[in-house]
Amino acid sequence: MLLSLDKTDTRPLHEQVAGAVRRAIAEGECAPRDRLPSARDLSAALDVNVNTVLRALRDLRDEGLLEFRRGRGVTVAEGAGPRSELQIRVGELLVEAARLGYSRTDLIDMIRGMP
Repeated sequence: MLLSLDKTDTRPLHEQVAGAVRRAIAEGECAPRDRLPSARDLSAALDVNVNTVLRALRDLRDEGLLEFRRGRGVTVAEGAGPRSELQIRVGELLVEAARLGYSRTDLIDMIRGMP
């Protein structure tokens, strides 16, 4: 898995790391049940702190994209591909909304108000 971060991106590093892993899953670089490199290896490859990588991986686990298994490490969850594509779109929506001056709460209110 080849990941890279955009040094000009102003988002927090853990969000950038999570986005890079989401893209890798969405683009088929990582298939369901594939094992990810260790957090230490990812942090070295991306030149970020290991705690930053761990936070990103936990966020992706909470989204249902990754599974943490003792003895097996971190693996891509079953059915992660289609969901990760949706996560990318949601992320893009958040970026666009922020550019236009809307907060996450504003977006949630908009979604709740839709029929």
